[in-house]
Amino acid sequence: MQENTAVQETNSINQEQISGQNVVRVVEKTETVETKRLQEHYNFFGPVTFLYAVFYAFCMFRNGSGITFPFFLAGTLLYFVFSLSKLEITLKKGSAFYMISILLLGVSTFCTDGWAIIGLNKLAVFLLVMCLLLNQYFDTKKWNLGKYVGSICQLVVMSFGELGKPFSDGKAYFREKGKVNKKVWYGLLGVVIALPILLIAAGLLSSADAVFRKMTTDFMNWIRPDNIFNVVIRVTFLFFTSYALTSYLCKRSIPEEVKDRRKGEPVLAITIMSLLSLLYLLFSGIQIFGLFLGKMQLPEGYTYAQYAREGFFQLLAVSILNLILVLMCLSFFRESRILKVIMTIMSLCTFIMIASSVMRMIIYIRYYYLTFLRIFVLWMLAVLFVMFIGVLINIYRESFPLFRYGVVMVTVLYLALSFSHPDYIIARVNIANAPGGDFSYLSDLSADAAPVIIPYMESLGYDFGAYELENPTDIMSEDTQAQWWGSYQPKGFGYYYLNHNKKRLDQTSLRTFNISRYMARKQIEARIDGK
Repeated sequence: MQENTAVQETNSINQEQISGQNVVRVVEKTETVETKRLQEHYNFFGPVTFLYAVFYAFCMFRNGSGITFPFFLAGTLLYFVFSLSKLEITLKKGSAFYMISILLLGVSTFCTDGWAIIGLNKLAVFLLVMCLLLNQYFDTKKWNLGKYVGSICQLVVMSFGELGKPFSDGKAYFREKGKVNKKVWYGLLGVVIALPILLIAAGLLSSADAVFRKMTTDFMNWIRPDNIFNVVIRVTFLFFTSYALTSYLCKRSIPEEVKDRRKGEPVLAITIMSLLSLLYLLFSGIQIFGLFLGKMQLPEGYTYAQYAREGFFQLLAVSILNLILVLMCLSFFRESRILKVIMTIMSLCTFIMIASSVMRMIIYIRYYYLTFLRIFVLWMLAVLFVMFIGVLINIYRESFPLFRYGVVMVTVLYLALSFSHPDYIIARVNIANAPGGDFSYLSDLSADAAPVIIPYMESLGYDFGAYELENPTDIMSEDTQAQWWGSYQPKGFGYYYLNHNKKRLDQTSLRTFNISRYMARKQIEARIDGK
C-alpha cells in the first residue's frame, strides 16, 4: 500500500428538534489522500479527461477495427499513467504485463477483419483494463478469481454513483481558487469571434482549390444531426465514465483482504469427488483402450471414425465442470490429504478427457469442415489444460498464485489465437478438403481469408470485374443463382464472398485503414487490372 491512508473528516454536528427533543445527527464523510488530490488538480483532470473523450470519439466513431484503435488504447494508457502521476501513485511492476497485452490486442484488432476476434479482443481489453486498475490501486497479491470478479463488478456498478463528481469537484475547485482566470474568458471569446471568420475563409479557400473544396464538401456532408449526436454521446459517455472510475478508485472502497472461506467439512467434498472420480476413472480407461489404442470392441453399427467424431462438446463441458469443482474444493473446504489425492485423480482424468476431446475434434474436422466455433473449442481445451497444471500445483502448494498464473497463461494463449487469423485457417483447411468443405460458410468469412479464397476463385475462373458492381452477385444469371444452393457448390460462392466484404473493403480512409482489408482489396484489384 502506498500513501493512501483514509483521512476521516467529521462534518458539523446537526441538531434537529423532533417531538420536543433534540436529536444529534453526526454526518461522516470519508476521504482519502487521492480523493483530495483529484479535486485539487481538477484543472488537470477536467480538461485532460475531456480531451481523452474527444480523442476516443475521433478514433472509434464508426470505426471499430481501424488503425486508430491501437492509438486509442495507447492514449488510454497515457491518460492512465498521467493520472497516476498527478495522484502521486507509483506505477507498479505488475502493471507492465497488462499494458503490453492491451497494446498487443490493439495491434491484433488493426490487423484482422474477423468480427468474432474483434469482439473478443475488445472484451479482453476491457477485462485487462479492469485488472490493471485494480492491480494499481489495491494490493491484489492474494486475490483469487472470485475476489477479482466481485471487485470488477463493484467497480463498474459503484462508479455510477460518481457520475456527478466532475460537477462537484469543479465547483469545489473554482470556489477555492476564486474567480475563473480572465485568460479563460478571453480564450472562449476568441473562439466565438473566430468561428464566423473561419467559415468565410473556408468558403474562399474552397473556391480557390479543387482538392480543398472536395475535402471541405466531404466534411460538410459528414456534419449531419445523426453524426453530431453520435459524437456528442460518445464524448459525454467517456468523459463521465472515465472521471467516475478514477473518482471511485481514489476512494479505495474495495476491501483488500480476502476472507478465508475454507470452513467446509472435507468429508462432504471427499464423498462427492470420490464418486465422480470413480466414474471418471472408468471413462478414462475406455478412452485409453478404445479411442487411443483402438483395442476395445465398439457398439454394433459403429465404425471407428463414427465413434471418434462425437462427444467433444460434452467432454469440454465436463472438463469445465471439473475445473469449477476442484476450485470450489480449494476455496471452501478445510485442508485434507485424502481430498488432495482425490482432486489429483480428478485432474489427471480431466487431462485424459481433454486429450480425447482434442482427438475427436481433429478427426471430425478431417471428415467435415472447420468453423470458428471448432477452433474456439480447441483453444478452450488448451486453456483448460494449462489451468489444470496450475490447479495441480496449487493443490500441494497453497502459496502458488493461481489467479495470476491463470491471467498470464490465458492472456498469452488468447494473443496467439487473436494473431492467428482464424478465418484464414478455416479457408485454408476447408478449401484443401474441397469438395467436402461448406462453401456457403466460406462466403461469409472476413477479409482475413482473402489470401486463400481469392487465388482459389481465380483457379475456378471467376470474373473479378464483378467487384466493381454495386452488388457483385448481380453478375450471376438467375439460373446460376437458383442452382447455387449453398454447401457444396464452389462455383458461385466467390461472388457472395465479394458481396459480403465489399462495403468494408471500400473503407479506405486513413482513419479506418485496416491491414487485412487493405491486403484483400489489393489482391482483388490485381486480378481486375490483370484482365
